[in-house]
Amino acid sequence: MRKSQSQILNRKSKTNIMPAVSITQPTWREKLKRFFLVDLLSGLKLTLKFNIGALTDKDAVGGKGIYTEQYPKVRPDVAPRFHGAPRLNMDPETHDTLCIACNLCALACPEDCIDVIAMDIEVITAGKARKKKVLDELIFDTSRCMFCALCQEACPTACLELTQDFELATYSRAGFVWNREMLEQGRETVKYDS
Repeated sequence: MRKSQSQILNRKSKTNIMPAVSITQPTWREKLKRFFLVDLLSGLKLTLKFNIGALTDKDAVGGKGIYTEQYPKVRPDVAPRFHGAPRLNMDPETHDTLCIACNLCALACPEDCIDVIAMDIEVITAGKARKKKVLDELIFDTSRCMFCALCQEACPTACLELTQDFELATYSRAGFVWNREMLEQGRETVKYDS
């Protein structure tokens, strides 16, 4: 006689029964704590203590009171060694670029984000015609830059500098590629009224 599948399953389920586990019943005190949400209220008390301490300017949160910065209206302090937006410095007397087109900044850059395009011009000094290399165009791709300042350190005339300006956001990738004119003038920062 053939056994049906239900009989086989019933036999298997009877043999694999787990032993009974004893569960401890909570005491009356534990039941009252659960009913009145004592643990939740103690957690909210701790949160409220820190918030009131921040509002009253006590030493509740690391020595500061309210620590939220009102960013667009109040400019944050930047670390002194912070490296931000690049700038091409000019000679204050002649208003010419300090760059001598030596290409050392482009060679020092590990990300290859600087292109120096030089131009040879003829200069007459002491009655002799000589060729002089001058800067024609400098292209700086800030989207690839890791702001390590190796280009700044390699520059012999201190014409390339990484400033402390940190607002580099733009709406297109083309806005991250800066030419000589943009490097000389710098980015325009928006000042918000407080």
